[in-house]
Amino acid sequence: MAMMGMPLFNLAPAVKVSRLCLGTMTFGEQNSFQESFRILDEAFAGGINFFDSAEMYPVPQRPSSQGKSEEHIGRWIRNHKIPRDQIVLATKVSGPSGQMTWIRGGPNFLDAQNITEAIDDSLLRIGTDYIDLYQIHWPDRYVPMFGETDYDPNRALTTVPMEEQLNALGNAVSAGKIRFVGLSNETPYGLMKFLQIAKCVGYPKIVSIQNSYNLLCRHFDSGLAECCHHERVSLLAYSPMAMGLLSGKYLSPGGGPFDARMNFFRGKYPEGESRYNLSKANIIAATTAYKKIAENHGLSPACLAIAFVLRHPLVGSIVFGATKLWQLREVMATCKVSLTVDILQEIDKVHEQYPNPCP
Repeated sequence: MAMMGMPLFNLAPAVKVSRLCLGTMTFGEQNSFQESFRILDEAFAGGINFFDSAEMYPVPQRPSSQGKSEEHIGRWIRNHKIPRDQIVLATKVSGPSGQMTWIRGGPNFLDAQNITEAIDDSLLRIGTDYIDLYQIHWPDRYVPMFGETDYDPNRALTTVPMEEQLNALGNAVSAGKIRFVGLSNETPYGLMKFLQIAKCVGYPKIVSIQNSYNLLCRHFDSGLAECCHHERVSLLAYSPMAMGLLSGKYLSPGGGPFDARMNFFRGKYPEGESRYNLSKANIIAATTAYKKIAENHGLSPACLAIAFVLRHPLVGSIVFGATKLWQLREVMATCKVSLTVDILQEIDKVHEQYPNPCP
């Protein structure tokens, strides 16, 4: 194992962000203001300057807590007098949702009005003049997401034109409300269409895509990786620990700590439970195999998982969550680890046997 310091990458011209991005989707649910502040303080002191949120957070989502993650970040900035130009804030607008009716009625469509209203609401909750990176949380159109893998042409729906979405985002950039635009949970087709339209019409270029990438989900490498490489779009890899599965904690005889997310919210978080299904034999087998590789090489399972994602040449930053300080410290320590060729070969053998059990 080679040692290295906390690196940075260029998110956009003149914008350098840490390779670790602290996700905040537990703030306001699993973490109180005081707990969130302690985590944010230690992350910032440790060199993390990149923080990600979303208007729908925290999760599991519900009307009474919606927007609290953004509020936690905003209060931390104000109360601790954090220089605004020393941090990079990212957040997201929710796509159509038949469940979250408390967010603009769903919304039924992610049109210009919804995008503009969402930006203004996030600015108010955070209490800032601008958002550095604003992302479409998931596509307005039908695509397989959150555990689905097969595209069904019969489910395709009429959607808001990408031109309208880019125009609304471009207007927000011109108004100084946001600086850069990104996508999330997108497909190769969607990414390339957004890039094509932006280039032809002169809308802001997509600088990043935030999709899942981890030892149990490497779909990015099949299609999106080529797009990101040639178009110079950075992957912000979320769920690097596969919702905590890759820590190995759920393999214990008792099924892991009672306050671990998959236990604490059992039956209340269908998106996560369907994707990271602990009853599937191939998920358990793959997770067990990766845990064994880590232990054989003197690493924690979490360290192996994070270091694997960090070594990907197209990953700009890893979006990770932490509900406890020791979890944050463990993730931050992985920036000092690079995996050997032997370890990567062992990982690939497991991947060949159990390919992408958590799509």
